[in-house]
Amino acid sequence: MLLLLMSNAQAQFLNIKNDVFWNTKDGKPIYSQGGGIFKFKDANGKEKYYWYGVHYKEAETYRNDPSVTLPNATFEAVTCYSSTDLVNWTFEANVFTKEEAFKTVPKTWVGRLGVAYIKELNKYAMFVQHGNQVLITIADSPTGTFKWHQRISMKEMIGTSNTGDQTVFTDEDSGKSYLIYSYGSGRNKIYVSEIGVKDGLVNLLDCTKVFQGESREGNCMFKYKGKYYMAASNIYGWDASYAYYLVADDIRGPYTPTNNMQVMKGSENDYAHVTQTGFFFNIKGTKQETVVYCGDRWANFAGNGLGYNQWFPLSFNGAEPYFNSLSSWNINAKTGEWKVAADHNYVMNGSFEADRRRIPSHVKPVQEFLLGWTTTVIEGNKVSLDSNSSPVLNYFNTQYDRTKVIGEKSLQITDKVDFIRSVQQVITSSPYVQLKDGHYRLTATVKNSNGFNILQMYATSNNKTKVYTISGEQSDWTTIRIDHIEVKGGQVEIGFIADGKAHAFCLVDDVMLMKE
Repeated sequence: MLLLLMSNAQAQFLNIKNDVFWNTKDGKPIYSQGGGIFKFKDANGKEKYYWYGVHYKEAETYRNDPSVTLPNATFEAVTCYSSTDLVNWTFEANVFTKEEAFKTVPKTWVGRLGVAYIKELNKYAMFVQHGNQVLITIADSPTGTFKWHQRISMKEMIGTSNTGDQTVFTDEDSGKSYLIYSYGSGRNKIYVSEIGVKDGLVNLLDCTKVFQGESREGNCMFKYKGKYYMAASNIYGWDASYAYYLVADDIRGPYTPTNNMQVMKGSENDYAHVTQTGFFFNIKGTKQETVVYCGDRWANFAGNGLGYNQWFPLSFNGAEPYFNSLSSWNINAKTGEWKVAADHNYVMNGSFEADRRRIPSHVKPVQEFLLGWTTTVIEGNKVSLDSNSSPVLNYFNTQYDRTKVIGEKSLQITDKVDFIRSVQQVITSSPYVQLKDGHYRLTATVKNSNGFNILQMYATSNNKTKVYTISGEQSDWTTIRIDHIEVKGGQVEIGFIADGKAHAFCLVDDVMLMKE
């Protein structure tokens, strides 16, 4: 994680930067996917944060070369990192190894885990998906080696031997920990089970179904101002989706709206900044409490950008959470305050990775336009789900393309007939993040053919427009920019205008609007 000291030691803001691969404070790669952060005491009795997650072999491969999406998930270890401020992380150990994971069973899926302190035994228990069952391992300390304890089938409890997705949630007010998980087949039910000791062994003490409806994964929970929030994603494989939630006054429910998960506002235009729900942590500062959404970006298996860990502050309108999609933001771990960083990119879905299929898409998710962007057809074939002549709005990058631009996909502007089209995005202040007046820079990386009468990138604010005209063919990816865009009134429209002959094409990727 890139950390920048923003003020003095008494009131320091540290930077959390998304869309990049993170490092420990001594510059080594962080490999932690599908895990969680928990607060425990270290050997000296000092409270620390411990972050557990899986190190997959493919995370190394993709980090070194993100031009290739990888087909398999090869378990290496469960890693543990520690921190006192939630932003500076120290690698502690590989606390659960592949030798331990596969000592009595063939190699299988290992992932989706969390750790709970078991007071009755003075042990730490890790619950992890292990093939078609749930494996419980225990250790004497948060950083100790977790050893095989028991492997349990969920069949008697829920009807399937496995969980769909799972996380561990610890209620700091009661000290109790819970497994939050979905039904193993179809994932259309979500359950809460208290973690404890049964017949001398760590186990699940009960089972309460809190949701039944649309299939969900990435099940996780947080608590804020006395209310419990159950969160989840769509079942889109490794890809991103909306962030969904339900709310309850008791951890076992009832959760409302009943069996009808709501989309978290702010996550709609880029599928929660191209993530799945992963886990949450709360910073209880001297001035405010901030809930941080920790999204999993399974980029090594989805090819949908850079970085595996994407963290965002939530805001609240009463009990209603709001997702702040930020590429860069600063947190004060002492006061709990946060603010937008100077290098935040205000464009939503600027690398076009939120859209998991060719758009328009007839299959889940059924989608006519690119998330965050509006396509206006002035001449040419109309964009439609019901037409064989509809232009495809995105392009699947080749391996070579991905050495130049980020991710599997880019914007595509083309048609089988002569066309005039614009693709635009209106960027405004949100209820919690202000687009401040000032001068901004718009950049994009483009590749295009000949055959355009007009091909332009533009930015309009306060009835003033600045334009970059793309002249001739760009046979390889080229970065273009518009400087000194004067933004006023909390709104700017950015976009691309194309007047082209049949089969002329322009590809656009990595669009960024940043304050100068």
